[in-house]
Amino acid sequence: MKAAVTLLVLLACAPVLGACGSQGVKIAKSSPYHRGAVLFRDHCSGCHTLGVVGAQGSATSIANRINTNGPNFNIRKEEGEQVLYAIRNGGFSGAIMPQNIVVGKEAQEVAAFLAKYSGTQKQNVPATKITQSETPQGESGGGGKPGEAGKVEQGKSTGGGGTAGPGTPAGGTATATTPKKKPKTGK
Repeated sequence: MKAAVTLLVLLACAPVLGACGSQGVKIAKSSPYHRGAVLFRDHCSGCHTLGVVGAQGSATSIANRINTNGPNFNIRKEEGEQVLYAIRNGGFSGAIMPQNIVVGKEAQEVAAFLAKYSGTQKQNVPATKITQSETPQGESGGGGKPGEAGKVEQGKSTGGGGTAGPGTPAGGTATATTPKKKPKTGK
């Protein structure tokens, strides 16, 4: 009798349990991205967040973050090649994500899906144009004109890449000087 009741309870729960995990995918089954969405949900949602598949694996705050929390793909936009690199190499750091969590056609489908649906809630942050100047041969540092490595003027650095040293006013502008080169003399 106990076995019959247990079987009856299991059969009654089967439709509910069978639907677990499938309610989160909001991509039409006819979409070319549907299989990638299902694969992402099945293999990646434990560590990554992406609303279109109901995945909530990323931390919601720095206070509750753990080392297995992956990027939030609602915000972070990815291109297909970046996704394939991460899949093959275990993320970008290689520390936590398993390498080759999906392979072959499945990896391609996940990459195409993420390329299409990631970054939909991307935050628009003003961009700052950073130019790179050439470093003459024989000089080290961040670039700029000869003799200007490390020069900081009106809040703009021409290279050097260092931090302000002792005596620099807090929040102020520092000017670092470089030794002057001795003039060349003839023989």
